Amino acid sequence: MSNGRILHTMIRVSDLDRSIKFYTDVMGMQLLRTNENKEYEYTLAFVGFGDESQGAVIELTYNWGTTEYDMGSAFGHIAIGVDDIYATCDAIRAAGGNITREPGPVKGGTTEIAFVKDPDGYMIELIQNKSASAGLGQ
Repeated sequence: MSNGRILHTMIRVSDLDRSIKFYTDVMGMQLLRTNENKEYEYTLAFVGFGDESQGAVIELTYNWGTTEYDMGSAFGHIAIGVDDIYATCDAIRAAGGNITREPGPVKGGTTEIAFVKDPDGYMIELIQNKSASAGLGQ
């Protein structure tokens, strides 16, 4: 399957409007499209930094009437490369975002990372673009 590519990652959210606001206003993504399924009572919203034809996006799934989920212990995080991790964290903080790990090098390495928590508790790792494709210990 050498011609495959990642299209999106789906996460379930408890308040679709709040999540759309976070991913657009705080994280700087665009709302690309929404789909509502009245028969099965769910709404999907796709957010990303560009059109789905250009790269992977996030699918926010809201199951009507569900206000919380058991986060479990298997999911780790969504990683996003940024050009200036320090300025990005300042902008996220100014927009009301929750920085849970301040930007700086990983333990035992030089790759600069930070973590942000979304309104449902999903972790988003920010990685300085210049080292985004290197191993974290690099």
